[in-house]
Amino acid sequence: MKLKNNDAKGIACILVAALGFALMTFFVRMSGDVPTMEKAFFRNAFAAVIACVSLLRSEDKFKIKTGCFRYIFLRCLFGTTGLLCNFYAIDHLPLADANMLNKLSPFFAIIASIPILKEKPTRIDIMTTVIAFLGVILIARPTGGVSMIPALCGIWGGAGAGIAYTFIRLLGSKGERTSIIVFCFSIFSCMLSAPFMIFNYKPMELWQLGCLVLAGIFAAAAQFSITSAYKFAPARKIGVFDNTQVVFSAALGIIFLSEVPEPLSIAGYIIIIGMAVFRWYWNLTHEREPSVKAS
Repeated sequence: MKLKNNDAKGIACILVAALGFALMTFFVRMSGDVPTMEKAFFRNAFAAVIACVSLLRSEDKFKIKTGCFRYIFLRCLFGTTGLLCNFYAIDHLPLADANMLNKLSPFFAIIASIPILKEKPTRIDIMTTVIAFLGVILIARPTGGVSMIPALCGIWGGAGAGIAYTFIRLLGSKGERTSIIVFCFSIFSCMLSAPFMIFNYKPMELWQLGCLVLAGIFAAAAQFSITSAYKFAPARKIGVFDNTQVVFSAALGIIFLSEVPEPLSIAGYIIIIGMAVFRWYWNLTHEREPSVKAS
């Protein structure tokens, strides 16, 4: 199968984004015992500044299209709660496990697209979603104890992201600008986390601040890279390459954190990534637009 030039550019951008998000989670973990809300604030502050500069240079500035405000709010709400849960999971689970649970977002987006976009999932969508959740069980290894909380947070991190991506699709169909969506999300996340950060503020060492600065920079770079990727090529052709984030995260965890994934976790990765690859190949060979667009 021969890739067109734009397809190759899209794949390159999404690989850069995957590496960027993996490095973001790595530096979030490396920042140590900084409270989750503090980490979330700094992660989103950089994206807010970059989006703000972009909007100030645009003709419409901060104008939101008519009828889009409530959908932007819902995108911000689900995206922020998903982000906070993902950060909690990053601090309490092996890095690769936390990233893999977050990569459930396309499967949750399939479910969310039914009430939000009125899209009907295909039998392939349903089958791959159900099997993917078997992979989740292998990663989470439910015991019913307190140890399940980080795994449940990681699952909601993927769910929140998937629902948020569905609202992004809806906003895109209404012609809302990417910079407005990114700016509103970043400001909303900062406003939500700021009070918790202020009342539970923990002074940081210089190296911890440096880690969070790097996390914010890599997150912003990844966000812009993934946005560019889907301008070059449709999700059905390149979305599967986003799963390389798990490979990058596993490598960082093994090299720098001495985290060797459990055999059951590895089996879970194979199942979830396998279902993503299968959906990608099915959509590609059947030459149709998929019922949900991956992030």
